[in-house]
Amino acid sequence: MRSLTVITVTYNAEEVLERTLKSVREQTYPHIEHIVVDGKSQDGTLALIRQQENPCLKWVSEPDKGLYDAMNKGAAMATGDYLCFLNAGDTFYLPVTVEKMMNSFDAALDPDILYGETAIVDRSGDFLYMRRLSAPEVLTWRSFKQGMLVCHQAFMVKRSIFEPYDLNYRYSADVDWCIRMMKKSRYIHNTHLTLINYLNEGMTTANRKASLRERYRIMVKHYGEISTFLHHIWFIVRAVIKPEK
Repeated sequence: MRSLTVITVTYNAEEVLERTLKSVREQTYPHIEHIVVDGKSQDGTLALIRQQENPCLKWVSEPDKGLYDAMNKGAAMATGDYLCFLNAGDTFYLPVTVEKMMNSFDAALDPDILYGETAIVDRSGDFLYMRRLSAPEVLTWRSFKQGMLVCHQAFMVKRSIFEPYDLNYRYSADVDWCIRMMKKSRYIHNTHLTLINYLNEGMTTANRKASLRERYRIMVKHYGEISTFLHHIWFIVRAVIKPEK
């Protein structure tokens, strides 16, 4: 049976980390490894991790160069067949989610990427709404011309094709990474499942603007200047017609 490595990046996340640790620990699927990469937290994060230690949990706490550097560290420590990046505060949708995900495809198909839907939750873990951009029936690297149609956390990549996140991007390296992974993939599998509860933590206005600028650069890199410009005109129209929650 194929195994899954869940990578959780943390920094001063004591308030929400326990929910994530519990969600991974309670999955009914037996072949799960959980790696926590902590950026040298100053709160009670490390004490919490030590309390939750078990044979499936690995962790490291040391300074890093940011979120994506920590994700690269976690991937380098992983031994699972697939990688899932589940940040502090995020959880799997249900205790049976990983089991259902791994049973959603014939082993002979050997998908490079597994993906599904995402629910948005508050800091208490209570459901708010489904993610506005829903996962398409068929996903290719060209799909992200329409925006990031699949949440990063609900996008599981086979470790054998993993490439590091590009640290030249500070806020949106996950967009570039997802596109690069899809370009490498031979088969991308839609699980037709809601996979993740994603913690609704809004970025500051300054970071949001910087993130959008990075996303534009990333789309130009992969899709070209003209296509990117035209699609962003559509994004503006779409936002007016159907404002994001």
